[in-house]
Amino acid sequence: MNRIGLFVAVLLAASGMAGARSQQPAERWVGTWAASPMDEPVNPGQPSPADSTYRNMVRISAGGASLRVVLTNEFGRIPLTIGASHVALSSGNGSIQPGSDHALTFSGSTSVIIPAGAFVLSDPVAMPVHPLASLAISLYLPQQRIDDTTCHELAMSTNYIAPGDETAAVTPSNARTIESWCFVKGIEVSADSDAAAAIVAFGDSITDGAKSTMNANRRWPDVLAERLQADKQSAHLSVLNEGISGNRLLHDRAGPNALSRFDRDVLGQAGVKYLIVLEGINDIGVAAQPRERSDLISPADILFALTQIVTRAHEHGIKVFGATLTPYQGAGYYSAAGEKMREDVNQWMRTSGAFDGVIDFDQVTRDPARLSFFSAQADSGDHLHPGDEGYKAMGAAIDVSLFR
Repeated sequence: MNRIGLFVAVLLAASGMAGARSQQPAERWVGTWAASPMDEPVNPGQPSPADSTYRNMVRISAGGASLRVVLTNEFGRIPLTIGASHVALSSGNGSIQPGSDHALTFSGSTSVIIPAGAFVLSDPVAMPVHPLASLAISLYLPQQRIDDTTCHELAMSTNYIAPGDETAAVTPSNARTIESWCFVKGIEVSADSDAAAAIVAFGDSITDGAKSTMNANRRWPDVLAERLQADKQSAHLSVLNEGISGNRLLHDRAGPNALSRFDRDVLGQAGVKYLIVLEGINDIGVAAQPRERSDLISPADILFALTQIVTRAHEHGIKVFGATLTPYQGAGYYSAAGEKMREDVNQWMRTSGAFDGVIDFDQVTRDPARLSFFSAQADSGDHLHPGDEGYKAMGAAIDVSLFR
């Protein structure tokens, strides 16, 4: 063979190898933890987020052989520089287990600039994690201008801010505590089977876990995750909590309204196959004490919003389970008209066939003798949110065969 023929043969062989590599299936990723991002402006007199380490303490649901972390600047109006970021196993109280720390990289670089309104995925980290493992995600923000932080306000988790770069520290020095998760919105794990999938819990404070015990993971999505991981037939499923306290279906007040955040918090999640929707009680309650004309809503408005969510999810092959609205008589914004609206919405959920299934949280949390009230066991004391026992009853009431 002459030189030209040999050269052509080498090119063809190389092309064939590249083609073979390109045909190899890409690694599948499934979300194992998530929190809905919100805008938290930096107010005058507030300590600057710059030159600080944020250590976010989270508990994942499903495990995996490797992971990647999703960092966010979705509510920042200017680019955000992350100087360093690490993931490690938590040992509690803001500390990490020695020897478990891994630096995150982004296309091989340990720093990353996140554009305004954007989020970024880290490179995969070969770090096996067990189901229900507690992790620490530490981010260093070098000196820079920061006007808005992208955080999740009600973490029900104690997190930490320390001066300087403490991302690799076993215990950060001079740290103060906060109750928000900041600049991190998700963790994904490598799927170990084709069946691996995520369940998104989409809702308001009752999904967010308000009034549950701090640092105890007692929210109803946590209870569901524990049940799934305890059964080999469902251990391939993860649970992503996309609740925002005070959230509404149709209008902004606490975080973006549900319809506007649906693409980001549901469709944008890796591996999502199922959706549980528990939202609308704030729309009903606010209607009793309107601040503006848009607060005045009807049952038809709520049904419209829920139908929109179902339709959009179905377009992406996601099964949707409607969760009935829990009792709220005795809460500050209760009204007889609002109660009638809640009952109408729940009846529609149970009978319309709009959903792929219905989870009757109302039935398992109400007082059998006074159906518009929480039972004494379920009530946190504010008559709007369940306590730990109420959340436990909700998580236990979900038929896990819905996800098979």
